[in-house]
Amino acid sequence: MTGEPMQTGNNGLDPDALVLVTGATGFIGSVLVRKLCQRGMKVRAIARASSNTSTLDDLGIQWIRGEVFDEATVKEATRGVAYIFHLAGAFREARHGDDYYHKIHVVPTQLLARAALGNPGFKRFVHVSTIGVHGHIDEPPANESYRFAPGDAYQNTKAEAELWMHEFAGREHLPYTVIRPASTYGPGDRRLLKVFRMAAWKFFPILGHGKCLLHLIHVDDLTDAMIVAATHPKAQGEVFICGNVEPIGTEEMARTIASYYGRKLRVIRPPVWPFFLAADVTTAICRPFGIEPPLHRRRVAFYTKDRAFDTRKIRETLGWQPRYSNQTGLEQTAHWYLEQGWVRP
Repeated sequence: MTGEPMQTGNNGLDPDALVLVTGATGFIGSVLVRKLCQRGMKVRAIARASSNTSTLDDLGIQWIRGEVFDEATVKEATRGVAYIFHLAGAFREARHGDDYYHKIHVVPTQLLARAALGNPGFKRFVHVSTIGVHGHIDEPPANESYRFAPGDAYQNTKAEAELWMHEFAGREHLPYTVIRPASTYGPGDRRLLKVFRMAAWKFFPILGHGKCLLHLIHVDDLTDAMIVAATHPKAQGEVFICGNVEPIGTEEMARTIASYYGRKLRVIRPPVWPFFLAADVTTAICRPFGIEPPLHRRRVAFYTKDRAFDTRKIRETLGWQPRYSNQTGLEQTAHWYLEQGWVRP
């Protein structure tokens, strides 16, 4: 498939309804709010006092300044809203303790859901979780019913928030849908940017000898799926893994990017255990000083895990289809990075 222009129309969203988005200044959230505004929706968003909202100034968003875990801020932000897209999340950084992730992931989910109950005519709470709640997939592909095995504080608290939402919404009859996005990329993303930069090097390192399967989703496809999930009657109370039709191995991903940049990829595979040791040492040294270590276990563990999924449910249930294949999405993103000067092959 090839990428197509963004869809127009409101995709079933009530044009007179007010929409609340958390995490609106982030990579995914900024794409979502732009789409919602282009569809004529009235959008409200929570942003910290320190957040830079200037790139979204042209959209007419109503900003509520405060913390998403602050009850008064949430109460003000949810007043009168009919839809909530809850995307806010904490960056995974070694300097953060477990209590920080709980405050960012669990507490806001509870506050937002409880506040939504008080709104007459509330239509849908779209709760954005992560495929990370499943951890390593022993026998890929996995689907939505696969066991939870979160591997760090980020994933643990994401799982806790999602499980709480299922229990609360089911008991209180709150209309909701859970989306578990695959690894999200696209123009503007910085998390997977390092892979694109590495693919332009003379050598591409992959730690260990595993396949390192990864499931990707382009940010345009993911945000389209979120909007569909907010309105489709069959999405009520359901969980959907949102990813491309097929997973991709890290080496294949790197070769696709390198080929676009006109580079011949040479893969090297050093053993993984020395890097785990180095990550433990640097983390132990840096954490007491509040410094983000140059290497930590989560980054090393990326090469030891497979995250591949059966993504049929969202396509078959909601009729949503990704517009980008792995190849076309990676090439489009590689081109954007090149235009911005973020990658210099």
